[in-house]
Amino acid sequence: MDKVRIGIIGFGHMGAQHSNALTAGKVDNAQLAAIAAIDPKKIEKAKGLFGDKVAYFNTAEDLMNSGLVDAVIPTCPHYWHPVYGVYALEHGLNYLCEKPAGVYTNAVKRMNEVAEKSGKVFGVMFNQRTNPLYQKARDLVQGGEVGRILHCHWLISSWFRPQSYYDNSDWRATWKGEGGGLLMNQNPHNLDLWQWICGMPSRVKATVYYGKYRNIEVEDDVYALMEYPDGHIGTYITTIADEPGSNRLEISGTRGKLVVEHDTITFWRTREDTDDFQKRFKGEIGHPEIWKCEIPVKGTYTSHCGIIKNFCDAIQKGTPLLAPGSDGIKSLEIINAIFMSSWTGGEWVDLPIDADRYEQMLRERCGGSFMTE
Repeated sequence: MDKVRIGIIGFGHMGAQHSNALTAGKVDNAQLAAIAAIDPKKIEKAKGLFGDKVAYFNTAEDLMNSGLVDAVIPTCPHYWHPVYGVYALEHGLNYLCEKPAGVYTNAVKRMNEVAEKSGKVFGVMFNQRTNPLYQKARDLVQGGEVGRILHCHWLISSWFRPQSYYDNSDWRATWKGEGGGLLMNQNPHNLDLWQWICGMPSRVKATVYYGKYRNIEVEDDVYALMEYPDGHIGTYITTIADEPGSNRLEISGTRGKLVVEHDTITFWRTREDTDDFQKRFKGEIGHPEIWKCEIPVKGTYTSHCGIIKNFCDAIQKGTPLLAPGSDGIKSLEIINAIFMSSWTGGEWVDLPIDADRYEQMLRERCGGSFMTE
């Protein structure tokens, strides 16, 4: 195929963004073929922008059954992401899931199982994986440049949101509509990068505040402690309250400290591994020689368009996915563990979590049923 025909489910902020990018030719191997939205006003808005160049549908199922698309991107409430994923993959369509992959891991496991059997391309919209800054940080950590990881800390408080952000949507920042708030909406990006660079933790405990700074029922202030299989410790702090906020990722290892902040990577490199130094050194107080290095970062951050292009390359040429769909469950598992710890008085929660227990606890907060039921 010359271009992959893409259908967009939903026409809110992200649906419009993806549609505008595709019609503007920002993804050279893809074209916008169809849009589905249950709100007639949004369909009319889309028609005003794209005219008869695009097909329009009132339901996602009608779009996926039309024969007019090769692939689907959902831009709808999170609970629907795995539902539409299963439907698309079972009906022979490729699926690029928006983040998060879902709200609870049981639903995402089902989607992953269907995807594995389908033979179709299955990706997830973790667009920050296209950022050369984090690609380089991952390369350094995975390549052993920082040595054995000792600690990893992320302060991500640059997600400021005013009350009007929540008031403008009846499903946003509700358990039944979104399945969470700050963690479920903004932080899937950062938590995906966290595990992509440093790996998955083995257990999590957290203190979470609900409606602390905004009039919402879900979380807006989070403090999480994570322990990893090799014993190293991570801390993760995020909030919507700070302005200006901070975005600082710090990874300490036996070969130095890596700091990602202000679009730069600074590496304080020890001349020798601290494990070796402490065995060799016989004085009372001593330190290995340390070099401060500014790490060069090359490349362009292509964001959503970069993920869509890579996804289409995978369909057309078998190119490996930068963000495979099966990775979507990883950051969700961390989010679910943070919530579960909070709901159980700050207890340690082992990963993988007890998915059935989490689903039941979430269902109780939704009044007994999910919006997809």
